[in-house]
Amino acid sequence: MFGVFLDVTERKMAEEAREMIAGEMGHRVKNLFTIASALTVISERSTSTTKEISKDLRLRLAALNRAHDFVRPVLGDPKRAAQLGDLLAVLLAPYAGGGLDGERVRIDVPELLVGEASATTLALVVHELATNSIKYGSLSTATGTLDVSCVGDDHGAVVTWRERGGPEVSPPNEQAGFGSRLMINAVVGQLGGTIVFEWFSEGVTVVLRTSRARLGG
Repeated sequence: MFGVFLDVTERKMAEEAREMIAGEMGHRVKNLFTIASALTVISERSTSTTKEISKDLRLRLAALNRAHDFVRPVLGDPKRAAQLGDLLAVLLAPYAGGGLDGERVRIDVPELLVGEASATTLALVVHELATNSIKYGSLSTATGTLDVSCVGDDHGAVVTWRERGGPEVSPPNEQAGFGSRLMINAVVGQLGGTIVFEWFSEGVTVVLRTSRARLGG
């Protein structure tokens, strides 16, 4: 009976792991279709001819591909660290209709090194926030803006994501979706930090706190 119990338990754990991976893959594929559609709309807003639209969209998709390099670790790559500002610039470049530090997306962070593992986690969180923004938030409109700032000291860092000028928002009434749970688990489990959502009528504000040691690791 003990042997049968172990076999069933391990099989159940394997099935749950497969379901979790399948759920995450399905979620990300849906997000990619949403992003591709949203980037097409953004390109249409900022161009006037089909040739310009094509060029602008290719540039945005290329930027999105560079952003995914932070989400997808490459086997055999040496350990590396990145500046937080550079990481955010690469991740948000596809959505910056007015240019980074311009009218649409503004980044204001100090010089702060982010380790390889933490960069992957941060990239996942930023990617998820940006996807939600082009679905429902400030990046879904031509006039919306996004400000990303950070304050830090020797002990910790606080990253603030602030959206303004998009559709009026309100706290979700239903249970957190897969994307929200993914972000929370990543921040708590891998960064040892917290992530808090504040729902203002003019736009959502997200505050991410993490220790300096975890961020650089």
